[in-house]
Amino acid sequence: MTILCVRFQLPPTREAALPELLGLLEEFTPVVEALPPDGALADLRGAERYFGRDAVELASVIRVRALALYGVDCVIGAGPGPMLARMALRDARPGLTRAVPGGGERAFLDGKPVAALPGVGTATARTLCEYGLDTLGRVAAAPLSTLQRLVGAKAGRELHEKAQGVDRGRVVPNGVSRSLAADRPFDRDELDPDRHRRALLSAAGDLGARLRAVDKVCRTLTLTVRYADRSATTRSRTLKEPTAHSAALTRTAYDLYEALGLQRARVRSLALRAESLTPAEHASHQLTFDPVDEKVRRIEEVADRARAKFGPRAVIPGSLAA
Repeated sequence: MTILCVRFQLPPTREAALPELLGLLEEFTPVVEALPPDGALADLRGAERYFGRDAVELASVIRVRALALYGVDCVIGAGPGPMLARMALRDARPGLTRAVPGGGERAFLDGKPVAALPGVGTATARTLCEYGLDTLGRVAAAPLSTLQRLVGAKAGRELHEKAQGVDRGRVVPNGVSRSLAADRPFDRDELDPDRHRRALLSAAGDLGARLRAVDKVCRTLTLTVRYADRSATTRSRTLKEPTAHSAALTRTAYDLYEALGLQRARVRSLALRAESLTPAEHASHQLTFDPVDEKVRRIEEVADRARAKFGPRAVIPGSLAA
């Protein structure tokens, strides 16, 4: 176990403290990758040798220092690679580190649903489940040729490797951020689906405006729902085409939310993350003859100019999304 995935439990008013907390991790290793707004990956291979402690022991020290110095608790997952550390984080709880030991990858993965694997979206999971490949253990045991026929040659090979615990990811220190996030916490645990949708509308509008301001488009949208018991659900979807269009982001956010099928869930916050950012000038746009869509895009341009001239409060985020 050499990789830690850390999520600091930062309240919305303290998200600016993340750089200081990254500095805390850098006291143990220079190989730290920020995962805004509240997380990070840390490669502890050198630290394990230097301090003579394994990753789980170092995670305990990191948690104590974060509490003592910043009053911030954290949830930590540990594993042989970044993918496994991220998946372990989903099972972790405050005060405990969820660890995937080297050699225990298959035992950790086999019983999990196929949708739990990073990169497996709703459509891919549905296709696999239709053929009885509903757990990662069954995917790992399936012939590679079968997976490639179902999801494609490259995707099938990656899926087969990941299901067997092969983690080829790496921690990229000081990597340029390729994502933007918008978090919408509630004043109290919220049960009302209409309020959930209004929060998503606001977050998607905010993301769209920020993407257009930096001339970027995103290829993937990720929704994270945090609940009253501090657990969380994360789902991602690849967009039909890279976009910074607020209406398109809103529709995808709604689809992700509806797919969760939440029933009377006590939601503490909703967060959207635009990922796989690329320059807008390199992206193609499918022309449409929908007058409503074209009108919304023109209104967005006017709103963006108003924000640039009068500041972000000139237009309420999400008010223009459909």
